[in-house]
Amino acid sequence: MINAVLVFNNSGQPRLTKFYTQLDTSVQQRLISEIFTLVSHRPNSACNFLPLPPLLANSSKSTSTSEPHNDTPSIVTYRHYATLYFILISTSTESPLALLDLIQVFVEALDRLFENVCELDLIFNFETLHATLGEMIIGGVVVETALDKVVEGVKGQARVAKRPVNEGRGGGVGMGSFRGGGDLVWSGR
Repeated sequence: MINAVLVFNNSGQPRLTKFYTQLDTSVQQRLISEIFTLVSHRPNSACNFLPLPPLLANSSKSTSTSEPHNDTPSIVTYRHYATLYFILISTSTESPLALLDLIQVFVEALDRLFENVCELDLIFNFETLHATLGEMIIGGVVVETALDKVVEGVKGQARVAKRPVNEGRGGGVGMGSFRGGGDLVWSGR
């Protein structure tokens, strides 16, 4: 399971923070800061996998003593593209290589949607950023990795959002339309 998706710029400013597990806001803020510090200080030649910082690893453990749990967050997987870090926090049941591929598909989908995506696209079009992530991950579970399907799903959502609210109906939303001799006739749902 994916526990969180984070996107930072090179200065450590979060551009996307999506947590799929419930954490206190203070723990989220400390975790964001700690993960960025760990990831940004790694050399480019280092691998893209890290053990989870103790901050979250300790706070997410259950009270049972001897059973190992596969659903506790344990791995940080990241990729650095130009001025942005794309970071996934996941459980040990997720394949780190599959998570790298997921990041790659996410970035390629954004690149197709924005035609050479940059940090400003993510800032000013955060709805598209969240829609793209929502096409790929729901509730921490990866549901789609086919690039063409992800892009078409986001474009389809944009077409629906741009459609007029009263398209295909006789009157306005919440308002009756006047027909005939001035009688109010409800043309709503």
